[in-house]
Amino acid sequence: MLFKTDGLTKKFGGLTAVDDLSFHIDQGEIVSVIGPNGAGKSTVFNLITGVHRPNEGHCYLQGEDITGIRPYAAAKKGIARTFQLTTVFAEKTVFDNLVVGHHLRTRSGIFGAIFGSPQEREGEKQSFQKAEEILDFVELDWFKDELAGNIPQEAQKRLSVGIALATDPKLLLLDEPTSGVNIEEDDSLIRIIKKIRDGGTTICLIEHKMKMVMDISDRLVVLSYGKMIAEGAPRVVSQNEKVIEAYLGPGYAA
Repeated sequence: MLFKTDGLTKKFGGLTAVDDLSFHIDQGEIVSVIGPNGAGKSTVFNLITGVHRPNEGHCYLQGEDITGIRPYAAAKKGIARTFQLTTVFAEKTVFDNLVVGHHLRTRSGIFGAIFGSPQEREGEKQSFQKAEEILDFVELDWFKDELAGNIPQEAQKRLSVGIALATDPKLLLLDEPTSGVNIEEDDSLIRIIKKIRDGGTTICLIEHKMKMVMDISDRLVVLSYGKMIAEGAPRVVSQNEKVIEAYLGPGYAA
């Protein structure tokens, strides 16, 4: 087991956004968190990454209690995240975006950057090497020197995944990775996600496109009004009456 939550609860005033949620993610899995809008999915990601502190419950990464950890510290621990709205440095090149992503993993500090210490130079070399690797991995070589804000939306999605990958995560959280991308463009993102999993990185994703979810997920966690109503293999969960009623609808065919 790589990660788990235990009784995770988050309240905003009188609204319980996440209600006593316990689930786990094993090393090497792709686990998809699904459910209707407002089910609490993004709040779960915010709790895992320290954007919000839970009212109750805990998060554990490799047995270590990381509940309430700051986002920067969560990234240092090995949790990386993308967002539903694509987040890239629009005025930087695609390559520079990836360099920035890996900088988290270097040991250089502010004085090293100012005075050009050997540690700073070595960190810069590592970041450049990592950026080249990720550039190829997410299939963006063609856009290397383009400003990130000028490349197509689907390519920006791959870049945001690449930035997260550049931090060398143990757990990669993908918040609707195909949002804003048409069906014809989904395949490239699905291919990248499978490559990430095959490379040994564990993935948890939020996604509404059920064809994609069924294709790539090892397990599903289904939320409704902040509560988990089902968990298990995609084919089994898709036949669950509670899931059909709350989310999939009676016309869904697995």
